[in-house]
Amino acid sequence: MADRSGTAAAMDVEAEVVIVGAGIAGLATALALRRVGVGVAPGGVLVLERHAELRSAGAALTIFPNGWFALHALGVAHKLISRYDAFETSRVTTLETGATQVFRFAGRKSSGDDVKVRPMHRKALLEALAEELPPGTIRFSSRVVSIDSEGSPQIAVLRLDDGTVIRSKVLIGCDGVHSVVAQWLGMSEPASSGRSAVRGLSVFPDGHGLKKEIRQFLSEGLRAGMVPISETDVYWFLVNNTISAEKEAGADPAKILREVTDNLGRNMPAEYLDVARHSDLGNLSWAPLLYRHPWAILTGPAARGAVTVAGDAFHPMTPDMAQGGCSAPEDAVVLARALSRAATPAAGVAAYVSERRWRAAWMVAGAYLSGWVQQGGTNVQGVRGYMVRLFRDCIFYRFLFPRLADTMWFNCGELVERKEQGKTHSE
Repeated sequence: MADRSGTAAAMDVEAEVVIVGAGIAGLATALALRRVGVGVAPGGVLVLERHAELRSAGAALTIFPNGWFALHALGVAHKLISRYDAFETSRVTTLETGATQVFRFAGRKSSGDDVKVRPMHRKALLEALAEELPPGTIRFSSRVVSIDSEGSPQIAVLRLDDGTVIRSKVLIGCDGVHSVVAQWLGMSEPASSGRSAVRGLSVFPDGHGLKKEIRQFLSEGLRAGMVPISETDVYWFLVNNTISAEKEAGADPAKILREVTDNLGRNMPAEYLDVARHSDLGNLSWAPLLYRHPWAILTGPAARGAVTVAGDAFHPMTPDMAQGGCSAPEDAVVLARALSRAATPAAGVAAYVSERRWRAAWMVAGAYLSGWVQQGGTNVQGVRGYMVRLFRDCIFYRFLFPRLADTMWFNCGELVERKEQGKTHSE
C-alpha cells in the first residue's frame, strides 16, 4: 500500500517524474509508468496529494468498456470485477409523457464477459490503484504553490507550501478541474455548462431490492438517476439548470437534501425520492458542472517541454456520458506508452498530447451535447424547449446516442515494458 504518512520535512528532492494529484488520473498514471518501466528506481515517480489521505469525494462512478480496457492494461481490473456486478440495461423515463425507453449497453458489440458496464465506489478504484504502488510513492499533505523551470526546459521546479523544493524531468498535472499545472501551461479556464449536479450515496442496511439497471428520469430542466452499486448501496444524482439555491445550500448536506426532496425533485417518482432520503449525508454534494471547450483542447497549450496534464486537468467534461472516470485511465496508458517509446521526455509528452487531443475533444463535446439534449436544453423554454424535447425523444436516443455510445468502446491498447540491452527504460 502506498505510504500515507504526513508531510515530510522541508527539503530539496530530485525525481524523474512528478505527478500532481492522487485522484484516478494521478494514481493510474503512476501505475502505468511503473508497468512500462519508467521511473521504477526508488523515488523515480513521486505523486503529490494536497489532502492528508486518498480523496473519497465523488461517492461512486460507472466504468464503461473503454475504462475496463484501460484498467486491464494497468493490471487492476480483476480486483474490481470480482466485487461489482455488470449492468446490461439503462431505462430512461420521460415524466411528462410517462414514456420509457430501454437501452442495452452492449448492442452488437462483445468483448468478453468482464468488459461490461459496472458501477462502483470511487474509493474502491483509488485503493485498487494505490495498492500497486511502492511505499513512499504518494506524498500526502503536499500542496504545490509555484512552478517554474529556472531557465532550463529539461527541468520543472515545484515549490510546496512546507518549503520543499522538487526538481523533476517530467511533470504531469492530474490535479483536477482547477489544475495548477494547467494554469502554468496557459490552458483556458473551464467554462460553466449552466447546469449543476447533486450527487449522493444512499445506504439500505437491510437491502434496497432494486433491479440491477441504471434508471433515469427526465423532466423539463432536470435529469435524475439512480444506480445500485451493491445490495445495500445506491448511487443517485440530480442534474439541474443552475439556480441560486445552490449557493444558499452551500456545503450543508441537510439543506441540499431538503432542496432535492422538497423542491427540485418533488415531482420525481416515489422510489427515487425514497433513495434520496436514505442518503449518507457525508457523501452528498452539489456543484456546478464545468467543461473545457473542445476547441481549447484541440488548440490549447497542453504541453510545454516535458510538462503536461491528464484527466480533468486536461479535458474536464460534464458527467453525462460517465466518461470522466473512464478517460483518466485511458490518458494514463497512452501517456506512459508514449514516454516509454520516445527518445526524450519532451518527445513522449508531445506524442501523448497529439494522440489524445481529438479523442478528448470528442468526449467533451459528446458529453455536453448528451446532457444538454437529455435535459431538454439549458434554460430553453417555450417552442424552442418543445423542439429540443421532441428531438430528444424521437431522434436523439434512436439515432445519435448510439454513435456517441461508440466512445465507450474505445480500446486504448496495452502496456509493454520497454527493455534495451537488458535494462529498463528508467536505467
